[in-house]
Amino acid sequence: MIQIETYRGHIRNWKSLCGELGIDDTLSREEREPEILKKGYEMWKEELPDHLYGMFAFAVWDEKNETLFCARDHFGTKPFYYYETEEGGLIYGTYIRDIIGQDGFVKELNEDMLQLYMSLTYVPGEDTFFKGIKKLMPGHYLLWKKGEMEIVRYFAPDYRPDNEKSLGDWADEIHNTLLSVMPEVKEDCETAESFLSGGVDSSYVFAVSDAEVSDSCGYEDPRFDESPLAAETARLLGRKNNRCLITPEMYFEAVPYVMENMELPLGDASAIVFAIACKATAEHTKLCYSGEGADEFFGGYNMYRNAERYGDALKTFYVGNTNIMKEEEKQQLLKYYNPEVLPIGLVKDIYEETEGLDPLTRMADIDIRIWLEGDIYLNVDKMSTAVGLEIRMPLTDRRIFDIACRLPAKYKVNAEQNKVAFRTAASKVLPDEIAFRKKLGFIVPIRHWMADERYNASVREKLEGASAEKFFHKEEIRKIWEEYTGGNSDLWRKIWTIYTFLVWYDLYF
Repeated sequence: MIQIETYRGHIRNWKSLCGELGIDDTLSREEREPEILKKGYEMWKEELPDHLYGMFAFAVWDEKNETLFCARDHFGTKPFYYYETEEGGLIYGTYIRDIIGQDGFVKELNEDMLQLYMSLTYVPGEDTFFKGIKKLMPGHYLLWKKGEMEIVRYFAPDYRPDNEKSLGDWADEIHNTLLSVMPEVKEDCETAESFLSGGVDSSYVFAVSDAEVSDSCGYEDPRFDESPLAAETARLLGRKNNRCLITPEMYFEAVPYVMENMELPLGDASAIVFAIACKATAEHTKLCYSGEGADEFFGGYNMYRNAERYGDALKTFYVGNTNIMKEEEKQQLLKYYNPEVLPIGLVKDIYEETEGLDPLTRMADIDIRIWLEGDIYLNVDKMSTAVGLEIRMPLTDRRIFDIACRLPAKYKVNAEQNKVAFRTAASKVLPDEIAFRKKLGFIVPIRHWMADERYNASVREKLEGASAEKFFHKEEIRKIWEEYTGGNSDLWRKIWTIYTFLVWYDLYF
């Protein structure tokens, strides 16, 4: 007998799988997807994840063979955690709270993670801030039988640039593939809205979707407010746009809520904005599209344009999208510092795998395997599920990624533009001023708000509190704070990263 112990996700290719596995395709999604996992495991055993498109994290118990099979999707859009007890048992789940509080769990802080967090602003790799709680990494499965555990990587990118095709050919393939994926992203009986910023990714998804309503965030200060661009995109497409106005008061008030529901600290300032947006959107829909994945797959970050300049030196310093503190700074700040715990150690094996590939591919591969999982997808999953909103990301798909693996670097970035082929594909349904608009990023005015005494009382309180005293040399924090509030706004990220850790720590410890 096969039984599903835990499951979260959305299986896109359910229709073909129902036909292949002999499952009634008129079943509700809640009945259908567990049946797909059960019948699929009976037929394919450990090869089951290879047959699934979409988002998933699950555990299947095979009673006959006394085997637990756990798997996480190819890119890590849904989390999966596990913990081995001192008695030899295994506790697991798709939330950390599934593990905390269970018999056999001992709550201890993994203080080494603080060093990595202070550089990267998120929790990278398989370890977490809870000693012993590990993440099953993207594209991996776990087998547990009679107290023995085996973890296997079932999916690895296959980078093989094809220089025979033209830019137009690549744009056609991207566009046609996205059009074929979109009908699988939701069922006819469902109604979805779409998150929309001023950028090409969300605009493209919105344009090819059936969503009639888009949802955007904005600020009172026009210097940081992208929402007029989103509203104009919606107007050009003949659809509606909702704007959620975010004030500094709302932003700082939301921080404890975000860190509690994130279950791990996250120093990405946009996570707070996203959480507020999810709350607002959940008031009028339970399903929303979003455009994550394209930047990492297709060369969306401006720093990727420097890849050739970095060359082989990449593997000595590039650890992903964020790296905000040098080791010397952390040694000065931290009361406990382990010289063996270095961010570059996280990616050493990844660089060995990509030896011989072009520098852009090597940079993007780090971000796909470390940054997306640890920051972007964690944020999307935790903040949406906290309010009962389901987010589906059409661009995060193996079929889309397969194109990116074959796309030469010259069609990802050039001296003037990023995401060259992707933008060309988007221009089939978007005006050029949107498709080729310069990348702005997800703008948050936190660097200005946090220096304002009207809003930063909660930050100052944490930096002066008992938990700060426990982990940091407070005089060093004070120096950074004084320089930041004295006008060096570039230091905001360092303050924010320390602050978010302290908020999270006080909630969980």
